[in-house]
Amino acid sequence: MIDWTSWIGTIVAIGIAVAVALAAVLALRLIARLLSRRVSWMRDLDRRVRRAWSAFCIVMAVWIAGAVTAPGREPWWPVVSHALLIAAILTAAWLLAALVAFGFEGLLNREKVTFTGANLRRRRTQILVIQRLTLVLIGVVAVGAALFSFPALRIVGTSLLASAGIVSVIAGLAAQSIFGNLIAGVQIAFTDAIRVGDVVVIEGEWGHIGEINLSYVVVYIWDERRLVIPCSYFTTNPIETWTRKSDAILGTVYMDLDWRVPMDEVRAKFQEIIEASDAWDRRSSSVYVTDSQGGHVTVRFVMSSEDSDDQWVLRCEVREKMMAWLQQEHPEALPRTRVAVDS
Repeated sequence: MIDWTSWIGTIVAIGIAVAVALAAVLALRLIARLLSRRVSWMRDLDRRVRRAWSAFCIVMAVWIAGAVTAPGREPWWPVVSHALLIAAILTAAWLLAALVAFGFEGLLNREKVTFTGANLRRRRTQILVIQRLTLVLIGVVAVGAALFSFPALRIVGTSLLASAGIVSVIAGLAAQSIFGNLIAGVQIAFTDAIRVGDVVVIEGEWGHIGEINLSYVVVYIWDERRLVIPCSYFTTNPIETWTRKSDAILGTVYMDLDWRVPMDEVRAKFQEIIEASDAWDRRSSSVYVTDSQGGHVTVRFVMSSEDSDDQWVLRCEVREKMMAWLQQEHPEALPRTRVAVDS
């Protein structure tokens, strides 16, 4: 017969408790594997929560085993029990955060099927910001619960929250830069000013909105640089966006040519170039002389594409092929400087 109040009983109890915890973990994995044959997302759920669930079960097993055996009667047990309580709170928060992240990931995948283009970017941005807010809230609540488990901090915290002065302190802090950026991050997500995936020009740099966090936005520059900008920048400064309502965009190419340029042939060649390109979406195209000064005229080529990437490729094609064609077929149309010499 085992004496559960002895240290041998404690070791046996902890061993049994850990074995039960591991059995619970293995049972969850087995259930997930069986259900994944019919429900595909169960395997992903198991992958998400496996570590957090294991840590939570082991902490609870050790806590219960220690409380009902010899350590529970030792004078130092309350300190250890308190440490295990904090560990249980933190692992439970970890488990909850993993479940929340999995839920938002599934929601985002479903939105990808339902929405496309600008609507998808708007929904994705809002979901990501809500997910980050939820995870931050879980972390704050977990840390707060752990701190309030100390009696001294509970008394101080209760008196502070009950006092009217805390409201003015929070209001004063909200006016500071870090809290201003947090508020701006939420505002960006729900006012639809910018979205993840939008093409923008900021501070003279062209790129995509790669990340929208609670306090800053990361712009992926085309040459693989990263521009990190506080959220408050987007609520106080004008920005240029190319994908506000849709990805479709018009592009222009300007060429300074001689007055003798044959415009009818230029228009025909331009139309031939864009019709042979997969980057042209066949919505719009035009060629006009938009300016004339000094010894040259300015010819503007306008073309449309489905998105900014195709537009960049199409503009480069038009510029290169028109330049080569003019050099070969109409060298007289190339810009030149005329000088009159008085004999």
